[in-house]
Amino acid sequence: MWVSESGAMKEQPRNPDLTTIAGQRVTVMGLGGFGGGAAAVRFLAERGAVVRVSDQRSTEHLKDTLAELNDLKGVDWQLGEHHWSHFSDADFVVLNPAVPPCHPIVLQLEAVGIPLTSEMNLFWELNRGRVIAVTGSNGKSTTTALIHSIMQASGQRCWLGGNIGCSLLPHVDEIAVADWVILEASSFQLHLLDRIKARPDIAVVTNFAPNHLDWHGTLDEYRHAKQTILRWQMSDDFCILNGDDTDVAAWPHSANTTFVYSGPPGELLSMHDAMQAWLDEFGTAHILRRNQQPNILEFPINDWCTLRGRHNLSNALFSIAAAQLAGSTEVAIRQGLEKFEALPHRLQLVGELEGRRFYNDSISTTPESTIAALDSFDEPVVILAGGYDKQIDLTNLSKKIAARAKAASLLGQTAPTLKSGIATANAHLPIESCPDFGQAFAWAVEQSSPGDIILLSPGCASYDWFKSFVDRGDQFCRLVKQLRNRESIGF
Repeated sequence: MWVSESGAMKEQPRNPDLTTIAGQRVTVMGLGGFGGGAAAVRFLAERGAVVRVSDQRSTEHLKDTLAELNDLKGVDWQLGEHHWSHFSDADFVVLNPAVPPCHPIVLQLEAVGIPLTSEMNLFWELNRGRVIAVTGSNGKSTTTALIHSIMQASGQRCWLGGNIGCSLLPHVDEIAVADWVILEASSFQLHLLDRIKARPDIAVVTNFAPNHLDWHGTLDEYRHAKQTILRWQMSDDFCILNGDDTDVAAWPHSANTTFVYSGPPGELLSMHDAMQAWLDEFGTAHILRRNQQPNILEFPINDWCTLRGRHNLSNALFSIAAAQLAGSTEVAIRQGLEKFEALPHRLQLVGELEGRRFYNDSISTTPESTIAALDSFDEPVVILAGGYDKQIDLTNLSKKIAARAKAASLLGQTAPTLKSGIATANAHLPIESCPDFGQAFAWAVEQSSPGDIILLSPGCASYDWFKSFVDRGDQFCRLVKQLRNRESIGF
């Protein structure tokens, strides 16, 4: 039996037979924008499957991805719409993670019993290596990449992939049993991984806050998807949980547990727990190991970690805890942290001009992430915020902008909501709702002075004005570059 999001018991859904892919009829539903769909198409076609691609977007919109796949023979391209005839004769269907479970085609597939899978599910079922999986509403990409950096420094053979934007499906045959695979797992991916009872060797949960309610429908369904990362673990596995997050700390699990705290912990672990980790006020990491005899290890990560913001020190602490469980030494931890640079679009310094520094935090699609970004600076901040409406509460974000920002340039669908909330909290803060991104950027620069930070940290998704958060961040970087190419800002 299988537990649904509502808690009801259902028959376990059928999964594809991957023992022989050759000759099976497979429809890939949605190519996506981060390579997973394209990787699945190539993987299946090269292994002899009869592949059809169904995507609502046009040939023109998909031209770059199609160019990557133009060497494949026999793929049936059905573009511009989804039609039941693209799916009715399939042996199984590969869903893009962005396709919601309430999509009419998905509901029809479920009703007739055609097996559903995803690029991540295909990889997970075929992967021979050990897995460290990371999820959370915020911080999961940086934590995943930090773990990989430390594991590389340790000399262990490791692979980075998942929601961070790297499909490992093309490399699945190269991954050995002793290798470590470090995966970022989104709630969309975890929703489908639940079908195959995915069981990471080490699971990391950075935090939990409302997000993607437009996709999941309810907070309970979003939580249920996230909890997949722990649901199928057993007593010889490990999980690392945010002890400061009362929601996450209460999630049911069977694995050996490490709790991570942003300050000194308020409780002792039981002898069944693996270890305990916390940050002190000076940014020193403390690891209390409970293997045979308790002993505390200290790591001055405030000195080793080059990333800005205390939230990134917490991300580093999660990465240390995971890497330690996977066998990394103190030397590797230091080397992995010191060589690590901010990922693109994640509080990334992209330019400095006439005393103003420009930071690209386009990955911020939640209020909590933007609040953390604002807390990372002591300098005055002119913020560009807002975007696609995911039906989440923006009250706390509005209050933080009102209290912390020097001025706010507002973007997209959520601009009116943010403007109202900010003005209520601080009637004197300069605010501008802008009709396009170029004007939003120009207005932000006009409001700035030498010594200021100009910060793109939207706190909302990108889909109203941009193709993705990457497109949004890239446009910000281009505008900074254009500004730098001028002799002066001119204000």
